[in-house]
Amino acid sequence: MTQSTDITIVGGGIVGLATALALTERYPQARVVILDKEAKIASHQTGHNSGVIHSGIYYKPGSLKARLCTEGARLMKAFCSEHGIHWEPCGKLIVATDESELGRLTSIHERGQANGLKGLKVLEGDEVKAYEPNCRAVRALLVPETGIVDYVQVADKMAELLKRRSVDIMTGARVTAIRRTGQGLTLETARGPVESRFLVNCAGLYSDHVARLMGIRPEVRIIPFRGEYYMLRPDRRSLVKNLIYPVPDPEFPFLGVHFTRTVHGDVEAGPNAVLAFAREGYTLGTVKPGETLGLLGYAGFWHMARRYWKMGSYELYRSASKAAFVRSLQKLVPAIRSEDIQRGGAGVRAQAVSPNGSLVDDFRINVTEGAVHVVNAPSPAATASLAIGRHIAGLAGDTFRL
Repeated sequence: MTQSTDITIVGGGIVGLATALALTERYPQARVVILDKEAKIASHQTGHNSGVIHSGIYYKPGSLKARLCTEGARLMKAFCSEHGIHWEPCGKLIVATDESELGRLTSIHERGQANGLKGLKVLEGDEVKAYEPNCRAVRALLVPETGIVDYVQVADKMAELLKRRSVDIMTGARVTAIRRTGQGLTLETARGPVESRFLVNCAGLYSDHVARLMGIRPEVRIIPFRGEYYMLRPDRRSLVKNLIYPVPDPEFPFLGVHFTRTVHGDVEAGPNAVLAFAREGYTLGTVKPGETLGLLGYAGFWHMARRYWKMGSYELYRSASKAAFVRSLQKLVPAIRSEDIQRGGAGVRAQAVSPNGSLVDDFRINVTEGAVHVVNAPSPAATASLAIGRHIAGLAGDTFRL
């Protein structure tokens, strides 16, 4: 049977779910359907998330990331508290391990202040021991507004609330074609056609693909990067109390391998950032020839490769070499040994890349006729999801004339 609705959201990750919440709050009479190709919601970026509630300290003041992350962190903490979802305001340390990183650490501190973060504190090397006794630091920045949560629990609660609002969440509903009709759009899915007046594209790793199904040629292409984790063995988790991050490379929109305590008591070490040869390439051996050919046929990929080949080669080496991974971790916690960690899971980051090879750093949300497209929403999108949803609801009000 053909289903008819006002707004169809493609993608049942945390951003799609949060967008549905915002739309149903702002337009309670609107009929909303969520389509997800998997059998279960939140199966990809949300389900492989490390669970950090980011503070917004890294992002350029005035950018969408800075604004939506700081607002989103506040909303996420309030949402979890309201609905009984366990979260912890554990804080984190950003650690300079040598003198050459002090200038960048100062710049991060200044960004945090510009973005309105509270309680930031510069710690000298000996002061760091009070927070992380096993951490080596020349200087560190304490970021108390960082927290931890389980985003799958958050997504499940969002889905529960949406069902109470009569939102139909259709799983196993891969979108295979989209065509314009006199009344709006018809989406062909694995579960039959859906007629919709408007569309919100929250397809994550396939956001550019969904845009192309609408006949739109997005100016960027999603290139997947796999982030691999190790886990500290239970008897060595005491080496890390909370979250320890390095000072990131400003030329690369990844935060570097770090330590993250989870709300379940585990301690993750990672992730790296390895080019994946499938958009859902959670292992090195996962290759989808069609997606790989699409990657190799994109000029922006080759420009990116020329720009970052040294870094990319090292990431691939560190992926294959546990010893190299351990050496990176030892810069932060020298007591870590190879036998202290074991292979954990992996996630895939949907990273938009421009035709000139630059990695798109900010969130990018585009409006076309009858549609809003979340073109680039990597980390901290989970943190920012409720704020992203409100932002999209505002765009939808103007664009869809609801």
